[in-house]
Amino acid sequence: MRDLAQVWSYRNLIWHLAQRDLRSRYKRSVLGWLWSLINPAATLAIFSVVFGSILRVMPPEMANGMQVFALFLFSGLVVWNLFNSTVNGSMTALQGAGPLLSKVYFPPACPAIAHTITVIIQALLEFAILAAVMLVVGNLGWQVIALPVLIVFVVLFSLGVGLVVSIYNVFFRDVTYLLTIALQALFYATPIIYTVDMVPDRLGFVPVRALVELNPLTHMVNFSRDIFYLQQLPSLRTVGALAVSSLAVFAAGWWVFNRRAELVTEEL
Repeated sequence: MRDLAQVWSYRNLIWHLAQRDLRSRYKRSVLGWLWSLINPAATLAIFSVVFGSILRVMPPEMANGMQVFALFLFSGLVVWNLFNSTVNGSMTALQGAGPLLSKVYFPPACPAIAHTITVIIQALLEFAILAAVMLVVGNLGWQVIALPVLIVFVVLFSLGVGLVVSIYNVFFRDVTYLLTIALQALFYATPIIYTVDMVPDRLGFVPVRALVELNPLTHMVNFSRDIFYLQQLPSLRTVGALAVSSLAVFAAGWWVFNRRAELVTEEL
């Protein structure tokens, strides 16, 4: 709690770092912030063609009876983008803050938190587009009020993971390469392009479906699909489980980060 209070006292610095990140993200780019929409749109288009048209993955029916793979995919992809950008950005933000940390003191967690603010802004744009599309097809209701809860869960979970990988990447640069591999595996271990029902119970002696269901991101993706695709509120059990897991991962990441934060300046 003392560390959190110290970070709060540097909130003006965090906001300044976030503004700097926002201004420099697409500096000298012709399309500017449009790239924040073009990149996920390109991924959505490629996956829709490969898995929706070629492999013919059939999503469940929406509330209005339609089956639209692109919308099914997008409702999960926005959660993954928020998680992936937060984790990777936390690591690069701490590395990039090295020269500044060597000149003036501030809590090393500030750059990661500042970057997370910019990621949230981008995620809100993606969720807004998703909501607009669902409104057009007549599949958006009052359940969208649960969206802020989902964003809080994903951000807490992602920031907890991001703090851990960022602090260990300072001491062991292999973490960058290991994280790339781990995130690729985690993407396909999360039901973004498929449903949990499509996963076999076992592959040999490995309980594949049980492992997928233990993945917190699985339930966060399903949370998003309940809101935007199935037009229903997630169960209280799901909300409670996500609240506990997100807070636990964030608390663990915060504890691990601050245990070694004093040595960051020397290593950077």
